[in-house]
Amino acid sequence: MEARLDKWLWAVRIFKTRTLAADACKNGRVQINGAQAKPARMVKDGDTVSVRKPPVTYTFRVLQAIEKRVGARFLPDIVENITDASQYELLEMSRISGFITRAKGTGRPTKKERRDIDEFVTPIYGFDDWDNDDTDDEE
Repeated sequence: MEARLDKWLWAVRIFKTRTLAADACKNGRVQINGAQAKPARMVKDGDTVSVRKPPVTYTFRVLQAIEKRVGARFLPDIVENITDASQYELLEMSRISGFITRAKGTGRPTKKERRDIDEFVTPIYGFDDWDNDDTDDEE
């Protein structure tokens, strides 16, 4: 059995809408068996689909090619998540850091966001000028 890639990505709930799935394909963020894929590409049972949602690249194995959306409890029979554990560690590290680049067009940071950024970037007190102490005394 075969199904369109954009319909399959929507049906297995990787993307919220079929339009988002098609846009991801058009922008080169979706690969089938290591090759970039267009939205109309047919997905077969056994294919490996990689979806890049920065900062993580998710990898799935197609168990069934479907075009109709199903309930979440049926997904284990349709798709197998084979994403590498290092990708999830990368996601967790970006979540822990709390500092994520701002999306283009979101404007200036708010006062609270600015304080959070400064707190994240500010060096530890006592270590910011440790090498300048000796140079001042010699002059």
